[in-house]
Amino acid sequence: MTLFDKINNLSTVNTLSKHEQLVLGVIEAIDDGILVTGDQLPSINNMVAELGYARKTIVKAYEELKERGLIESKKLKGYFIISQETKVTLKIALLLFSFQRFQEEFYNTFRKELGKRFQIDVFFHHNNTAIFETIFTNIRGKYGMYVVAPIPNPQIQPLLESIPPQKLLIIDRYLPLKAEYSYISQEFEETTYAKLEELLPAIRNFKKFELFFNDDRDYPQGIRSAFERFLKDYKVEGSIRKTYKPGSAKKGTLYFFISDTNLWEVLRDCRNKEYVVGKDIGILSHNDHVAKQIVFGGITTISTDFNAMAKKAAKHIKQGGLTQEIMPFNLIKRNSL
Repeated sequence: MTLFDKINNLSTVNTLSKHEQLVLGVIEAIDDGILVTGDQLPSINNMVAELGYARKTIVKAYEELKERGLIESKKLKGYFIISQETKVTLKIALLLFSFQRFQEEFYNTFRKELGKRFQIDVFFHHNNTAIFETIFTNIRGKYGMYVVAPIPNPQIQPLLESIPPQKLLIIDRYLPLKAEYSYISQEFEETTYAKLEELLPAIRNFKKFELFFNDDRDYPQGIRSAFERFLKDYKVEGSIRKTYKPGSAKKGTLYFFISDTNLWEVLRDCRNKEYVVGKDIGILSHNDHVAKQIVFGGITTISTDFNAMAKKAAKHIKQGGLTQEIMPFNLIKRNSL
């Protein structure tokens, strides 16, 4: 039996449209071993000649098969089978900064909310534009949906906008794209500033306020801008340091960490020096997770809810439409401040 036999057999099912007959015919041919990975599908012209279906119907069917991750198109060569996972409803490319704890929480919730019929392939760009461009060029056209935490660099905007709006969702960092593109993102400057204002009475209990911010990392610049404005507007003694030097913790200082690596180093020094966290030393951290709820009686955090972001992203993929939402920041006060 051939692929055309499969499709013709389905034409007797009155409840199926011609588009559905084509899609199911290819799926059945894969399931029965008639088509295997690497096989070339008939060209659109050959399909028209053999079946008599409208060209746009065949194009639409091939596009759906691409979105399911079953086939891909190669320029000037045609369409080829690339997967035999026919139970997948949609193949999704998830492009993140790196697999940090809070992004792991996003992935786990995103995976759970979508369920087994969605295939998620994860990629990491590590805030490197060249890596981002390479990954995106390699995956473009091979997925039905792209969920991307972008680098805030205008250079990648044309690359992202080469994806149709209905197939792209921007998450985490905000990047201004055309009005028809969807996003579920954070805004760092105004939201961080507002949370620092809420903490002002507690901040004034310390002699100095230090932010650890490395411009060479993927830290959001809006946090630095908010911190600098806050120090100036409220005449708070403070400074910005690139990284924490082990053993340098000083009493009377409030430390604000973007990196958890620096956070654990200063907590270790507090233990070794027998400093009381929340009294001798203040700690404020960006991005919350379960460990920060527990250690030293709890670490005060400024954080968005990545589980909520993941649920919203999954809902967008299932329901479609236009989603444009800035996630709020939560101030979670604990023992450290």
